[in-house]
Amino acid sequence: MKLLSVVGARPQFVKLGPIDRALEAHNAEHLQSPVEHRVVHTGQHYDANLSRVFFEQLHLPQPDHNLDVGSGPHGQQTGRMLEAVERVLLEEKPDVVLVLGDTNSTLAAALAAAKLHIPLAHVEAGLRSFDKNMPEEINRVLTDHLSDWLFCPTQGSLDNLVAEGIITGAYEVGDVMYDSVLYHAKLAERASHILDTLQLQPQAYALATVHRAQNTDDPERLGAVFAALRQIAEEQLPVVLPLHPRTQQQVMAAEIDTQGVRLVEPVAYLDMLTLERHAAVVLTDSGGVQKEAYWFDVPCVTLRPETEWVETLDAGRNVLADANAEHIVEAACHRHPKTGQTNLYGDGHAAEKIVTALLCEIAE
Repeated sequence: MKLLSVVGARPQFVKLGPIDRALEAHNAEHLQSPVEHRVVHTGQHYDANLSRVFFEQLHLPQPDHNLDVGSGPHGQQTGRMLEAVERVLLEEKPDVVLVLGDTNSTLAAALAAAKLHIPLAHVEAGLRSFDKNMPEEINRVLTDHLSDWLFCPTQGSLDNLVAEGIITGAYEVGDVMYDSVLYHAKLAERASHILDTLQLQPQAYALATVHRAQNTDDPERLGAVFAALRQIAEEQLPVVLPLHPRTQQQVMAAEIDTQGVRLVEPVAYLDMLTLERHAAVVLTDSGGVQKEAYWFDVPCVTLRPETEWVETLDAGRNVLADANAEHIVEAACHRHPKTGQTNLYGDGHAAEKIVTALLCEIAE
């Protein structure tokens, strides 16, 4: 069997790691019927610290195809990816296409596979923010309805699919990002020196990330977020913000005041895990960072009006502050202490369950 995975952005590289390891384990036990795993990198994240270094640190197979699409408006970027992925699929003729998450790369690959009648599997299916102003929400809904097999991280995401009439081919398996955090957290503690490099003390800084279009493409929202970060840095804690290239462009274009916020280059995966684990509080609009903060039992302030990871809210480990400067500062100030909560996203073996279910489905 030939499985072709399409990735393009940092969270997808993280999710691909456990799946690739599970495929390697399967192949080691089934020498007579190995799975040929091919990887396509769309180039959606092209910065070295957002792309190449992740392949190196996660020990991922180098992409068999690098499409070098780069950035651009949603329609242009997705269209270029669709065209390029279709060419690869016609060349490779895979038995299954695997997509992960909710990026433009996810949707482009899903459309290409569906139009060529190639079976499609979606990892991290069923998530809903119920806000169609988010490009990610459109991507995930369309991908789910194009997919033959849907691998859900939580019971809630499985329930969302059932509510939309998707009954067959859906599995609750847990979260592959949790698999990755369990696998890499101890390695990060040994290998990452980011705290020394940035001269940070554990529990004595706030970590921020801002990259979603609803914040970066709206100067008023972006300005409010940075106003809050400046106030937190002045009154509470130093704020460290690994700056996404798109955010940097928009900050410069809107002439946003970043004084007092410590802007650093995008950091590698192990460094990011270390920064998250030792932060006093995390402020983010990233879904993945929300979960990683939850797993490290670090209070999180989400810079959005909603989240698809509602379990973190129910557990009291995450607060929705939107792009309201007053709410952001208040949430960062009144952060909850560590709780030692149980994990709500599986048992750390999601990737193995995905590979097993996929091979059983195909065998049938």
